[in-house]
Amino acid sequence: MSHAPYGDTEKGTLEITPTQVTDGHDLRNEKKPVEIDVFPVQSLRKDAPVSSKPPARLPKHEKIKASNYVLFIIWYNAYRRFFTVVFTLNFIGLGLAIADHWPYAKKYPGALVLGNLNLAVLMRNEVFGRILYLFVNTCFAKWTPLWFRLGCTSTLQHLGGIHSSCATSGMAWFIFMVVNQYNARHLYSGSILGFGVFTVILLFITLVAGLPWVRNTHHNIFERNHRFFGWSSLISTWIYTLLSSIYDVSDGRWDHTFVYVIRQQTFWYNLGMTVFIVLPWCCTRKVRVDVELPSPKVAVLRFERGMQQGLLARISRTAIMEYHAFGIISEGTHAKYHYLICGVQGDFTKSLVNDPPKMIWTRELKFAGVSNTSTLYKRGIRICTGTGLGAALSTCIQSPNW
Repeated sequence: MSHAPYGDTEKGTLEITPTQVTDGHDLRNEKKPVEIDVFPVQSLRKDAPVSSKPPARLPKHEKIKASNYVLFIIWYNAYRRFFTVVFTLNFIGLGLAIADHWPYAKKYPGALVLGNLNLAVLMRNEVFGRILYLFVNTCFAKWTPLWFRLGCTSTLQHLGGIHSSCATSGMAWFIFMVVNQYNARHLYSGSILGFGVFTVILLFITLVAGLPWVRNTHHNIFERNHRFFGWSSLISTWIYTLLSSIYDVSDGRWDHTFVYVIRQQTFWYNLGMTVFIVLPWCCTRKVRVDVELPSPKVAVLRFERGMQQGLLARISRTAIMEYHAFGIISEGTHAKYHYLICGVQGDFTKSLVNDPPKMIWTRELKFAGVSNTSTLYKRGIRICTGTGLGAALSTCIQSPNW
């Protein structure tokens, strides 16, 4: 037997001709010598060489550990920087007042209390926020240096730092004012002292309800307490301010006229704070909504009229109870509808799936989110996950180079 050309076999080019056996030809008596080629085959267990090295493994990706400086810069963002600056300035002034080095603060502590509270409320006012975003997007879009535009975006995103620091500082000034009145309590009426303490307690509860761990883990508690105790604080502040203005410390009588009251700084500060709080609620409406349920985990809400990108809508089943914010999805102001994608996470979003509403309360004046500042930039990339995809697509649709 000739050796087969194994190279051709491996290449698949060997032609094999089948052997033809004719009928009647008996092969049983035919004996011929046969050559058999034997090829040694290695046993995988016995003959194969054993490697002393373990099998190679894919290299592990080592985590890059950021330096403490980088971690601090990330943690100490614009929110905390705003808080530090405002809080520090107020407490320097408070220290000067306690040390009798700032006569104005000793004489008019109410103005410093209400000035801080006014600024705190203003930072959370939707009307002021929309005006601020409109001003920045109109005046500084595209032509200003990139670092300046990034600074504008960061500032608008972290206005809450001013809100929380001014509220905390206002609380501190209020305590300072009430303590001074108690030290000279022989000059003041008991009703003034009582409302002073009562207002401080209400403000303290309002501040505690707004702490991050309360807001993030117990949202309903935050919404109800921060709002209703805040309103109660406003009413109590009005009563305390009017009582303090009408009462004449020099003779111990309630004989100051209305003209005298409206000339006081505290009256106008109170009036301004009231306007800032009430104005957004004037835009609250009950509107029709169509709810689609693509899955048990998501509710898609459709509202009439289109919206610009970067806005958020507050919705609620009741007029004054907790409101929940969601990013708005829209093709533009020319569109017929805008949408909200609500992922099931809590009681409110579960109710949208289990009991879809036909009507819902919302603020007609939408408040701006940080993505509204995409107008400042010529181009960009929007990164998002989950239900934020729709709001991100609105930015890309309405901004050609995003």
